[in-house]
Amino acid sequence: MITIEHLSKSFGAKKVLNDINLSLEKGKVYGIVGENGAGKTTLFNCIAGLEKYKGTIKSDYTKLKDQLGFLQTDPFFFSKITGQEYLQLLCNARQIKVKDFNEKNIFDLPLNQYASTYSTGMKKKLALLGVLMQENDFFILDEPFNGVDIQSNIIITEIIHQLKSLNKTLIISSHIFSTLSDTCDEIYMLKKGIFVKKVHQSDFGKLEQEMKDFTIGNSIEQLNLK
Repeated sequence: MITIEHLSKSFGAKKVLNDINLSLEKGKVYGIVGENGAGKTTLFNCIAGLEKYKGTIKSDYTKLKDQLGFLQTDPFFFSKITGQEYLQLLCNARQIKVKDFNEKNIFDLPLNQYASTYSTGMKKKLALLGVLMQENDFFILDEPFNGVDIQSNIIITEIIHQLKSLNKTLIISSHIFSTLSDTCDEIYMLKKGIFVKKVHQSDFGKLEQEMKDFTIGNSIEQLNLK
């Protein structure tokens, strides 16, 4: 169990997160939706210990960060590190020994090539592969489907299902609602740093329609397409 209580975060006078409360159980997948700037990435950075914050984060682990696999929206890679060296670095951080990285290379990445030369989708897949190989218990996946080809999206969806069956805890953000409805047990809507709605799986369809109605409104008609 991971419990987030009264978490708030400000950058100067701007409050980005305001009194966030969230309980995360093992074997469940949680989705976070919200417009750009709603605070999703800031929330993830706070949970991962990359940002200072007000409030508390409690867990069953001695050090949560030692069990956390964090896939960031834009993973960072040193300019002169190959794909395989990157994977080796992440495995070393968890004392994980891997005999053959090519055997684990389910995305068919050019592991002998510098990771900085990879496309956006390839970088995302390499970073995901790295956190998976660490054998973490808790995963934060910030836009895991963004910039990734359709075939890899299918694989990532199945990976999420497999992690859930292994009793892992996952938080996912995505701008593609179908990817969340296919994987999540609960979805939270974040608006201006506040959770405004919590939806269980049985009501995902209603939430999607609400989001469409709010987002689209009469804007398409205003275009007067011809």
